[in-house]
Amino acid sequence: MYAFKVNGVEYREERDKNLLEYLRKDLGITSAKEGCGEGACGTCMVLVDGKKYRACVLKLSQVDRKEVITVEGLSEREKQVYTWAFGATGAVQCGFCIPGMVISAKALLDQNLNPTRKEIKEAIRGNICRCTGYVKIEDAIEKAAWAFRENYVPVEEDRAWKIGEAMPRVDAKDKVLGVAKFVDDLSLPGMLYGAVLRSPVPRGLVKKIDVSEARAMEGVEAVITWKDIPGKRIIGHLVQDWPVLVAEGEETRYVGDALALVVAKDVHIARDAVKRIKVDIEELKPILTPEEALAPDAPKIHPWGNTVEVKTHVKRGNVDEALAKSAHVVTRVYQTQRVDHAFMEPESALAEVVEDGIVVYTGGQGVYDENRQISAMLGIPADKVRCITAMVGGGFGGKEDMSVQHHAALMAWITKKPVKLTMTREESLRVHPKRHPMRIEITSGCDEQGRLTAHRIRITSDTGAYTSLGGPVLQRACTHAGGPYVVPNIDIEGIGVYTNNPPCGAFRGFGVTQSAFAVEGNMNLLAEKVGISYWEIRWRNAIEPGAVMSNGQIAGPDVCFKETLLAAKEAFESSPYAGIACGMKNSGLGVGVPDVSRVRLEVRGGKVQIYTSAACMGQGIATMTTQIVSHVTGIPVSKIQHMPADTKLTPDAGTSTASRQTVFTGEATRRCAELLRQDLLDAGSLEALEGKDYYQEFDFKSDPMGSDKPNPVSHIAYGYATHVAILDEEGRLVKYVACHDSGQPINIKSMEGQIEGGIVMGMGYALTEEFPTPGGYPVKKYGTLGLWRAPEVPPIEVKLCYAQGGDVAFGAKGVGEISLVPPRPRHRSGLQAV
Repeated sequence: MYAFKVNGVEYREERDKNLLEYLRKDLGITSAKEGCGEGACGTCMVLVDGKKYRACVLKLSQVDRKEVITVEGLSEREKQVYTWAFGATGAVQCGFCIPGMVISAKALLDQNLNPTRKEIKEAIRGNICRCTGYVKIEDAIEKAAWAFRENYVPVEEDRAWKIGEAMPRVDAKDKVLGVAKFVDDLSLPGMLYGAVLRSPVPRGLVKKIDVSEARAMEGVEAVITWKDIPGKRIIGHLVQDWPVLVAEGEETRYVGDALALVVAKDVHIARDAVKRIKVDIEELKPILTPEEALAPDAPKIHPWGNTVEVKTHVKRGNVDEALAKSAHVVTRVYQTQRVDHAFMEPESALAEVVEDGIVVYTGGQGVYDENRQISAMLGIPADKVRCITAMVGGGFGGKEDMSVQHHAALMAWITKKPVKLTMTREESLRVHPKRHPMRIEITSGCDEQGRLTAHRIRITSDTGAYTSLGGPVLQRACTHAGGPYVVPNIDIEGIGVYTNNPPCGAFRGFGVTQSAFAVEGNMNLLAEKVGISYWEIRWRNAIEPGAVMSNGQIAGPDVCFKETLLAAKEAFESSPYAGIACGMKNSGLGVGVPDVSRVRLEVRGGKVQIYTSAACMGQGIATMTTQIVSHVTGIPVSKIQHMPADTKLTPDAGTSTASRQTVFTGEATRRCAELLRQDLLDAGSLEALEGKDYYQEFDFKSDPMGSDKPNPVSHIAYGYATHVAILDEEGRLVKYVACHDSGQPINIKSMEGQIEGGIVMGMGYALTEEFPTPGGYPVKKYGTLGLWRAPEVPPIEVKLCYAQGGDVAFGAKGVGEISLVPPRPRHRSGLQAV
């Protein structure tokens, strides 16, 4: 018998359970999260007799006769201060890591109310944050320490906020206190648990799946195979090529392929039953590289072959002639690696059959995308499938594809009982798509003054087992391969290739991170040949308003790329060991793809309710829309309520991808708010408008790939950035300066936080992160992915440069991806200097 206290309450337990599982499942304390299950991420951090520990690796025997504290057990004073400090500094994004961060902060401040920045960094070394880059979390801990020292009593500001102000995020309090619910925090009466059997080999012929032993186990409710799927068995985000369950007689394409599902009364029973399923599979030699896949005698991975897309994406002018006449020409081959998103929250879904269909609680990036695929799989109308988004613990593109949503829905549909399916971190790493490895061959020319004459670029992308977003990622890599520069002659071809590696799909930067690495590298080589600085060659070729971009689009008056170069110049020239790189990134889907967002406002109970399906993975959708409504109408934020994305209640705002939501959903929100403002002027009060609703859409028609227009409009807007890394003489990073044209900030702290987070993610991509799959098998754990921790992050200075006033969303542009484009080539530039 073990006896202990949790948040001041005494408990006794006979079995030596895992502490985190006991807190979450037995006591219903869900602030402590399971992010990795291996003691690496810190989302489960708790205090045990005043010292911090990771609950996922503790047993109850280790807390016997001790007291455990979670954020639920903080004093009211502590809750008030931490909520205020984390909100005021913009420290909260997705929020999955935040309760653990607060516990680490408390462990420090209980001992030291005047910590140095270095001590704060060390205090949160055991906590990983993938969103913020740690800067604002460190600011929050400093602010909390000050409040405790000075006995400051925070006062919540209930007022209307203007765009550009540092309004605290509307969900910050719930996330700090662990009240915000992610899918795995939810439960329903009579809920069952699911588990999935995956392919044991990257490529193999499935001859027989024997589920008899698993089906006979006590506590098992159902074992499901391909035969049990009532609708379409093959689904996919854009291309329907991904089997819900692989059938007998088919080949598996990677080790994440699902073969069978188990539903049981307990998650441990479900996972044990998976091990009892016998699969007769003939292992086949996997195809592991694009070169192998493109060989004439290569087996076909898909019936149509081994290529996703083969065509010239961008061609302007006469490249051969321009290179022949160039004063300087360089040719290089660049190779980028596969990396994992490493979002903090493993995938989870909860499904329940209801009278008129099914309800699925998800943590993805687009409820309507999920709705369409689940309805196709179940063979029922889309209006019978209701998808509701809970809090989402980070995504970065990695939650655009189906992962657990369809399987949870299928398990609930067959058992007619609620079923939750949550991936372990090992399973998550094995299954979800990664960033594309790309081989980029680039030949670049310039004249004697360093002005670019031409690029010839050939890109080969390993998209893995399934298409996912492989086509659009390749498009974006190609259309951005000229960089933010004027290049009169350009010839770019890209090819996407299937292999038996894990699929690759959407990932923050969406192909542009890869092609920027190549073009920025060649810019440096040309600068050396001309005899000018890395900064100077970028200045001489920089896009400015009225210039023709490499894709033919004419740069608009809102382009402030040269301003970012000027803002970065002093930092670059201040050190002999400075690296510089630039980047551009589109907002919106563009290239002729229909792109629309929809918003509805309703006045109910004296509040304005915002309805939109735009998914928030930490970027701050609810705060953005709330701040726009408050700015336009003058209504205080306490009277504005953002509703969860829900296919039954919220209009389709499109997927949260392509840095589009602030622009598209922001503009639709602004238009709704303008209608509300006019009615407020006439009615005199919000109460007088009770029951009224307002609906608006915003769409943008772009020109398709291959348009015959001389100057096609590929995207509604682009963000631009110039980054400088200052290194010491041994190559260690000592300071980072990021100068951005990301348009008008809606919330200044959110914009800074997105930039800082992208920079730190980019540092990992440049220097430490990799997801190797030798033989087609993943070998990394979460703790060995190479993710950066707080003590490793140097001081980051963010400078914003943007044009005032804009017709769409006040001139906002997307900021979520552009911050990740320059870091990798910039580090290479700095190391060249060393």
